[in-house]
Amino acid sequence: MLTDKIVVLGITGSIAAYKAAELASRLTQAGVRVDVVMTEAAQKFISPLTLRSLTHRLVASDMWEPLEEHRISHVSMAQAADVVVIAPATANIIAKIACGMADDLLSSMVLATKAPVIIAPAMNVNMYENPVTHANIEKLRERGFYIVEPCTGRLACDTVGRGRLAETAQIMGAIKIVLGKNGDMAGKKVVVTAGGTREPIDPVRFIGNRSSGKMGYALAESARDRGARVTLVTAAGLPEPTGIETLAVESAAEMLAAVQKAVKGADALVMAAAVADFRPKVMAKSKIKKATLSLNMELERTPDILADAEGNFIRVGFAAESENLLANAKKKLADKVLDLIVANDVTAAGSGFGTDTNKVTLISRDGSETDLPLMTKREVADKVWDWVVTNE
Repeated sequence: MLTDKIVVLGITGSIAAYKAAELASRLTQAGVRVDVVMTEAAQKFISPLTLRSLTHRLVASDMWEPLEEHRISHVSMAQAADVVVIAPATANIIAKIACGMADDLLSSMVLATKAPVIIAPAMNVNMYENPVTHANIEKLRERGFYIVEPCTGRLACDTVGRGRLAETAQIMGAIKIVLGKNGDMAGKKVVVTAGGTREPIDPVRFIGNRSSGKMGYALAESARDRGARVTLVTAAGLPEPTGIETLAVESAAEMLAAVQKAVKGADALVMAAAVADFRPKVMAKSKIKKATLSLNMELERTPDILADAEGNFIRVGFAAESENLLANAKKKLADKVLDLIVANDVTAAGSGFGTDTNKVTLISRDGSETDLPLMTKREVADKVWDWVVTNE
């Protein structure tokens, strides 16, 4: 979704300016045209040559120097941008934008653009916590600016507190959210599950599986990037995706409770989680010593989350199989009364647990099959949502 988009990246005079190089590189690799605007102070921390080498574009800093013949820099950039991102954003630039000042190229360009603007603050903790800075940030938020909150950690001034520039992945996530705001899933609410559940034997041991959660996270991020409101119920323990309500669970019972609550008013439920089929009937309250640990453990079935989740929404399941792929997937489709099932052979090359790729077949309720080639899990996720959008 980022391919051929135009991002104006504003860099201001913070020690975190060096991190903007990674952001510019990631955007460029994603097919974005990155136009960089640097303040005079920013150039004290990072060279324009660095950004030019990464983006293969001219870097702008002088308000009075046209980027193209007979075109005014701040106006032409403002009109061309799909989104403006200021990262890092100092207290100074935040204050200037909040007051509507336009005394340099970056602040003038922000005032002249109709594109959405993302602000990623980075500063000393005392500056960030100052009531004036907070008031300026809230003023921008009320005006429709998207704020990527800073992180807590050790700062350049050797203090520990909130003020570190958000991680590149968070800022990338914010860009995708803003660009996908009016996508084909705008206004939709979807629930996605991810990861493998853990069914406790005692406080130390558990019954589980090898699911990494990568497929579920790809589905959640894909829906987010198309404008949907997403709830991710996860047992994977992966970093929380930007702009997605994330509910961490461990067992099948916890996942069921979270899903039942989350699906109220949902348009779709996609169960990418690998829910353990069985759990110990009784969990030991203390660690079972190895000498007394018995393999003759009484098990019981875990709840069927797809079957027990009530509501009028599209239901999508996954069938991870090691043999008789299509037959087993079709049986699961019928037994669970699903609208779509995504079948994948976990023994196939590039299609097992923990990989970044997947080879799947989409089987719909009317019996039609779509055999997809090996592709990234994000590409698979896009195909699943394509089906949901088409068949809702």
